Amino acid sequence: MSKANYVTGLRAVEQLLANKSSAVQRIFAEYQSTNPRVEALISEANNRGIEIQPANRARLQQISRESRHQGIVAEVRRSTLLDEASLRTLVEERLGDSAAPLLLLMLDGVQDPHNLGACLRTADAAGVDAVIVPRHGAASLGPTVSKVAAGAAEHMSFAQVGNLGRVLAWLADYGVAIVGTTDKATQSLYDTDLDRPLVLVMGQEGSGLGKGIMARCDTLVSLPMAGAVSSLNVSVAAGICLYEIVRQRRPRLASPGSNG
Repeated sequence: MSKANYVTGLRAVEQLLANKSSAVQRIFAEYQSTNPRVEALISEANNRGIEIQPANRARLQQISRESRHQGIVAEVRRSTLLDEASLRTLVEERLGDSAAPLLLLMLDGVQDPHNLGACLRTADAAGVDAVIVPRHGAASLGPTVSKVAAGAAEHMSFAQVGNLGRVLAWLADYGVAIVGTTDKATQSLYDTDLDRPLVLVMGQEGSGLGKGIMARCDTLVSLPMAGAVSSLNVSVAAGICLYEIVRQRRPRLASPGSNG
């Protein structure tokens, strides 16, 4: 994990610097930028003692591997990357917390970094404890993901594991409910009890959940589709599912004695 990680784009870097705990190691910024947002980010980085390195647009593109870098790139040290053992530790710790049930999001082979970034952003907003992806054959963290996630990729616990099925097996041993989404399911998301420790499993773009992963799910759910299309983009579907979970858990999370 010694390889440098880069976050590109104004919004994503603004979110990083807004969070005082973010481990920004240095900022690469366009020479003599006329963009006031870039200048404001440089000023904030200077105030925090973060190293600033001027760079031309070609250099910024080379660093970030992004042509639309908007004149700024941040080099970060990620502290949220988990291996399988660290994920298990997180799960054990969270299962001991009765205040809010464990919530994990597993993405079975999502290929598009834009979709991964959008899922991370929504997962962060919905209070997901960790996002789990396969180590091979799927999108991983990178500049595009970080830009779309707008800061969430640097704060969300992110586990890359060798075998999703093995992780689901030990999650089941811990009593974690495994809820998979597929347009083949006859049970609606809205008729499913989601107020319990669970992992929400979303499938790959186009092909959906793999047969092996689907077989490990306790419950398969679908979204009602009233129009001509038969399915939704995975990041859109993830957002709908995660916020139905949030909705169901709201009474539990309400303050004791609240009149609201």
